[in-house]
Amino acid sequence: MSKKFNTIAVCGLSWGDEGKGKITDYLAQKADIVVRYNGGNNAGHTINANGIKYKFKLIPSGAPLEKEVVIGNGCVVDPMVLLDEIDNLNKLGKKVNLKLSSTAHVIFPFHIALDGLEEKTKGKYSAGTTKRGIGPTYSDKAGRWGIRVFDLVHPEILKPKLEKLFRIKKELIKIYDPDWDMNFESVFEEYKVFGEKLKPYATDTAFYLNNAIDSGKKIVFEGAQGNLLCIDHGMYPYGTSSNPNALGISAGTGIPPKKIGKIVGIIKAYTSRVGEGKFPTELFNDIAVQIREQGHEYGTVTGRPRRVGWLDLFNLKYGVMINGIDTIIITLLDALHGITPLKVCTGYELNGSKLESWPIQHEIIEKCKPIYREFDGWKKLTDEEWSELAKQGYNSLPETMKIYLQAIKEQLQIDIGMVSIGPNRNDTIVLDKNLF
Repeated sequence: MSKKFNTIAVCGLSWGDEGKGKITDYLAQKADIVVRYNGGNNAGHTINANGIKYKFKLIPSGAPLEKEVVIGNGCVVDPMVLLDEIDNLNKLGKKVNLKLSSTAHVIFPFHIALDGLEEKTKGKYSAGTTKRGIGPTYSDKAGRWGIRVFDLVHPEILKPKLEKLFRIKKELIKIYDPDWDMNFESVFEEYKVFGEKLKPYATDTAFYLNNAIDSGKKIVFEGAQGNLLCIDHGMYPYGTSSNPNALGISAGTGIPPKKIGKIVGIIKAYTSRVGEGKFPTELFNDIAVQIREQGHEYGTVTGRPRRVGWLDLFNLKYGVMINGIDTIIITLLDALHGITPLKVCTGYELNGSKLESWPIQHEIIEKCKPIYREFDGWKKLTDEEWSELAKQGYNSLPETMKIYLQAIKEQLQIDIGMVSIGPNRNDTIVLDKNLF
């Protein structure tokens, strides 16, 4: 009989921004360790707890609870951003129990410069990146000349590697921008200081986490972005440069699949996304404005207004399959209040025929027409009224909302473990008491 492990993974099933930060924070109350396994400071998680709003780009969402937090080897790290986040938590009186993978890759100024320049030249194939240097850093990782945290914290190792890489990148950047100029010594000296400050956190996180799991500790794995942005199983090239889904956990942490106990998929009650690419259920009318404002749909990292649209159960069904989801958690139901009717996409039509599965190629998606089902909405409530409903539990929710939730459950053929009806930690209703 295989051993049961006290681990749970939190994965976004759409285009990201599903509210994973809040859900990870909620689950972290019962956890010992929270682990981030992919992405960099292109992804933001927002947490509202005890009257304080935390906005993280790299630090895992267990930090406000002063849990142990781990940044895995699947992440790319901008040292300046990470140190700023550590400093901000310290200013709030929070102890930062961080472990940083010594094999995570490091973002340098030339990566950031290249990110913007490359995006400019891609034209219609531009992914709409945050221009934080994520893609070029992962490119160097794949090209086997990237610089890792281990190199960063050992200046005698860092200098010759960085000197070689800097020279190559400078020549490349000059092709795009002849006026670009940056001095190697100033970059090295700056990153040498970063390395000294981050050295106490750097460790073999794969060894540490496997031992922690084997000893019975409870662990939450936190994904950044969402399934449809995955480099391998998302809508390429309009995505990110890592594996945000459950498939990225083992590669991004060194934890074998057998030790991942439960996988939960986070979805919004509607759909949102940033970046480029076709979005079949996107709205461009007053309803879009209403959802955007009620859901505060502006990027945590960039502040960009997010594109919004109706819930797309067709692509979510694909996400459930790819991630091996055990249960779903639905967020931002309160953001749809005062809107009726509501629409939900149940499938795509292509050239008059209904598709059997979500088409991963954007060239096909661009030609698809969403098939909708309509639902009655629910009335507007104040934040205080939503919080009161959360205290009272599922039975207190509006009947129309319960019908909406039941339809999602039936279409996806998966149970709902929790629903979120507000931004605060306690604005949450747990339906599965054995979730974690």
